[in-house]
Amino acid sequence: MVGATALSLEGLVAVDADVVRLRRGDLNALSELIARYQNRLYRYLLRIVRQPAEAEDLFQQTWLRVVEKIRSFDASRNFDAWLFTLARNLAIDHLRRIHPQSLDEPLDEPLANSGHSETVADRIPSKDHTPLDHALAAERRTEISEAMAGLPMIYREVLTLRFEDEMKIEEIAQVTAVPVSTAKSRLRRSLEQLRYALEARYPGGTWQWH
Repeated sequence: MVGATALSLEGLVAVDADVVRLRRGDLNALSELIARYQNRLYRYLLRIVRQPAEAEDLFQQTWLRVVEKIRSFDASRNFDAWLFTLARNLAIDHLRRIHPQSLDEPLDEPLANSGHSETVADRIPSKDHTPLDHALAAERRTEISEAMAGLPMIYREVLTLRFEDEMKIEEIAQVTAVPVSTAKSRLRRSLEQLRYALEARYPGGTWQWH
């Protein structure tokens, strides 16, 4: 536990140092930040827009926006929340241009194939799991991913931020520009909607959230 906390603090210090360097005009710091957030930010954008090419384009636009606005970044703020807020604003504008339907409405079309994205479960040492464990875990991840793909954007988003990006409720509220109470209720509804979607898709499965 102490080791994990130390690593987390070390990561925050590294991010803060890179942000300071970038504000001074050091573009090497930009490369460090992009590498550090590459998987998380792209996965978040993909969950929102559901098309790999669009997510990639928005990923690039987000970092251009970072360069444009980094001098106005309030160093007392959480950089993660600020970065994801920039990405979200770009993604929402994009969706409103090309998909005029409400962002609160579910979507029927499947998520475009985006390849495998590493999760925390993937990084567990292989000696702790049998091949069958790996196969079952991969199947469960696929089922959840497919069910999430049909949820309204606001539900896909909050699930991604909480369980894939491991953000606190307060950070999610910052990113989505809503009160903490709204973020909490949205997360609760998103879990309920995900369970209903899973039960509809896979009637024989057992879906309990702990």
